[in-house]
Amino acid sequence: MFKEFREFALKGNVLDMAVGIIIGAAFTTIVKSLVDDIIMPPIGVMLGGVDFTNYFIVLSGDAAVASLAEAKEAGVAVLAYGKFINAILQFTIVAFAIFLVIRQMNRLKARIAKGEAPAPSAPPRQEVLLEEIRDALRAKS
Repeated sequence: MFKEFREFALKGNVLDMAVGIIIGAAFTTIVKSLVDDIIMPPIGVMLGGVDFTNYFIVLSGDAAVASLAEAKEAGVAVLAYGKFINAILQFTIVAFAIFLVIRQMNRLKARIAKGEAPAPSAPPRQEVLLEEIRDALRAKS
């Protein structure tokens, strides 16, 4: 049983999956910051100073709290739908980014399958000039 587990754990697919999960976790942190710190503030300003992270509904009818943090500190039951809106935006951004990466990979695979290699880029202008100088010197001698 240990031998089977070792063979499974050391397969390339499992290692690739582990790397993907680690990179995905790091990417999620970046996307969370993008949504919370860059996208949501302008949207909040456009909607009249709205901050979605602080949108909630108090489920305990008699509790009066001014913010979500205050409600959580007081132990009041709340429905934090603003955080849910942020989570949906984060998911949408991550899904779109992954879509773009997969789309480009599929295009590259299709080109390779057709036998087309990516076109090499043109050499820098200075290399072209150096080649011309070399050719001119060869022609003189």
